[in-house]
Amino acid sequence: MRITKTVGLAALLALTTGLAHAQDLRIGLQEDPDVLDPDQSRTFVGRIVYASLCDKLVDITPDLEIIPMLATGWEWSADGTELTMSLREGVTFHDGEPFNAAAVAANIDRSKNLDVSRRKSEVKSIESWEVVDDYTIRFKLSSPDATLLAQFADRSGMMLSPKATAAAGADFGLNPVCAGPFKFKERVQQDRIVLEKFADYYRADEINFDSVTFLPIPDTTVRLANLRAGDLHMLERLAATDLSSAEADAGLQVEKATSLGYQGITINIANGARAENPLGQSAAVRKALSLSIDRNALNQVVFEGAFAPGNQPYSPTSPWYNKSFPVPERDIDAAKALLAEAGHGDGVTIEVQVANNPVQTQVMQVIQAMAAEAGITIELAAKEFATLLADQSAGEFTASQIGWSGRVDPDGNIHQFMTTGGGINDSKYSDADMDKFLNEARLSNDPAVRKQSYDAAIAKQQEDMPIIYLYHPVWIWALDQKVAGFTPYPDGMIRLHGVSVSE
Repeated sequence: MRITKTVGLAALLALTTGLAHAQDLRIGLQEDPDVLDPDQSRTFVGRIVYASLCDKLVDITPDLEIIPMLATGWEWSADGTELTMSLREGVTFHDGEPFNAAAVAANIDRSKNLDVSRRKSEVKSIESWEVVDDYTIRFKLSSPDATLLAQFADRSGMMLSPKATAAAGADFGLNPVCAGPFKFKERVQQDRIVLEKFADYYRADEINFDSVTFLPIPDTTVRLANLRAGDLHMLERLAATDLSSAEADAGLQVEKATSLGYQGITINIANGARAENPLGQSAAVRKALSLSIDRNALNQVVFEGAFAPGNQPYSPTSPWYNKSFPVPERDIDAAKALLAEAGHGDGVTIEVQVANNPVQTQVMQVIQAMAAEAGITIELAAKEFATLLADQSAGEFTASQIGWSGRVDPDGNIHQFMTTGGGINDSKYSDADMDKFLNEARLSNDPAVRKQSYDAAIAKQQEDMPIIYLYHPVWIWALDQKVAGFTPYPDGMIRLHGVSVSE
């Protein structure tokens, strides 16, 4: 359990890091990440750790432009079925193994074929690959895939040491070996993850810390208190209710970026026996729950209006939003009518699991009160976040309040959640039309053509509602005033190149 006395945390850090002052950058996380294997993991906070641990083939700018990282350039064939990438020379993995085209090939093979890989749907279009020379690789696709570069800007593009993955197999996450600015040192579950600077990193001159320590502190109040006490240098996801206080604090600085993602309620449709309940078996009941929620009031009560109400995987300001389905107004009478239509005129009782942090708990408590007025009784099951994810994957849930941090390409917010066999389709929702719409959206680089496919998919989602979308967050970071060089990104990641802390 997280130490709530900041003095205790400081003493612990002094003992465990053995580093002086700003040599160790300390970052407060909202949750503890799941397994530290990019092919298996799924948590947002895990991706924050990866930003310091595992470089990718490509990255993004704050304006969402895809730029070189481990790949220095790329070229598409005229028909869009071949992608040739030139790779950076002089890069080594943390175990001293060379980064080259053979390593990239091994990584793609692992993402496609590791039994427990969650990246399979992201690289599904890659049919084969050719190591042209040491620093050139060519991917041959089964069909054009407009999403592939964006996938390479995330976990599918994170490069792992083939020697380490071969030796560890599915246990790679216990001692991950990548090619990023920091290498893995230690992890204590629910307490800390410590990375130390990799001296042979190809951009080592941009890294100003000997180590970085990530500290999971689910309680937002405690997280902010530790920042103010000097036990943290920065924290991710400052609570919106603390925004004005943090902005008025002369010892702190605040940075913000509009998120690409969403928060919602994922429904168990066909993932085992727990799907056999009114919510899982009836779209009418799911629609009733959605209509019982006042999304604007939820935003005001929990987030003081700082976030954006939503009802789709894309925010209402996104070019991919389907304007034919605006954010619905709360309608208790319509919700009750839908329950009666589904044969539940006397009401229903459902369980929703929620992460055991104050913000998400409050979100569900507000929804709990709203739904009760429509005859929907919600029983809350608070869980540590990694446990919530594990239960969700295993089908040990009825519904789950959970979100997604968002991706640069619109495919990343919907395909793996809604397609049959999708890597994060924990609902086990399956519909042939949905598969058709979302797979077709990958085939064209023409935004207008893709928009038609996504509009059709959203229309189907609004009909079947395996996920009830609630709102779109704004990422808010709070930092000690001594921190310089931090740049906020819409993906919510913490990139440490050029970041420093003054004495």
